[in-house]
Order: sequence, then structure tokens, then C-alpha cells
Amino acid sequence: MPFFPSLAHDAGVRHILQLNKAVGRHLIALHQALLRGDSPLSAAQHELIAAYVSGLNACEYCYGVHSETARAFGVAEGVLEALLGDPERAPVEPRMRPLLAYARKLTLAPSKMTQADADAVFAAGWSERALHDAVLTTCLFNFMNRLLEGHGCKGSRELHALRGAALKEEGYAPLLSYLE
Repeated sequence: MPFFPSLAHDAGVRHILQLNKAVGRHLIALHQALLRGDSPLSAAQHELIAAYVSGLNACEYCYGVHSETARAFGVAEGVLEALLGDPERAPVEPRMRPLLAYARKLTLAPSKMTQADADAVFAAGWSERALHDAVLTTCLFNFMNRLLEGHGCKGSRELHALRGAALKEEGYAPLLSYLE
């Protein structure tokens, strides 16, 4: 149940953003530009990072929605659970490992980031722009996790599945219609 009396029991992002529509519109535009715009990372890779970060933060709403979205984009069942349990043995493509390790460290120990962390990403063949976009995605979902948790929004399996499918098919831009 959300902490804010004005929010419905099944409130999610679109409801929270209505509390400050001007900021909400910019936040949705950022999601659309970053997660579905021009990037060396695919939408599936962005969603994998979003779900992974949200799982690391134990954000039930964001993890639920973005793990469903990642699966809709083709991320295999069980990959996220494996990443959260044992990232070294999780069945992810080798090139993604250093990028996901970077997202993990940036989420759990941001002050401990080093050049070696970035160098591992570059050694796997990723460009500076790819790492930049991964950093932005990691930062965005650390923010979103705190936004949802701060409002007390958890969602449900049904809601997560519904939102995940919609994000795969339509992206983030349709959420703007809730902020007019």
C-alpha cells in the first residue's frame, strides 16, 4: 500500500509522476530517449541493466516490471535470478559481464569505482558511449528505485506483467498521456 493517501493501492510510476507533472514529463522523456533511443546498447540490454539494478536494490516494483520487459525482449527466464544469486556464473553473454559488473559496483559501492572497472568494459569491446549509456541506465534506475520505494509502491505480478508487455511494445512515450 503506498505511503501517500492520494495514491491508489495499485499505484505505479504514472501515478507518482502526476504529483508533479512538469518533472514527470521530463523524466518520461529521459526514459524514452535513453532506453529506446539511439544507443550502442539494445533495448534488451538496457532493460537487463534496469532490472538487474532494481533487483540489487530490492525494488519490487521496478524489478518486477523491468524483468518482465527484459524477458519480453528475449532475455531468457532465470537470467536475472542467476545474476542476483551468482553474477560470475550467470548465463549471460561474456561481453555483457563487465558491463553488468560495472552496474553492480556503481549501484552497491559507487565510491569504489576505478579505472580498472572501465578498462574491463572497454577490453570487452564496448565504446565509451556504450559505457556512458550503461552508467546513465544504472543511475536512472537507482533513482527510480528510490522514487518507488519512497512512495511505498510495490505493484503486483499482474501489474508487472502488464506494464512489462506495454513497455516492450510501446516504449515509454505513451506514459506522457497521463501527464497532460
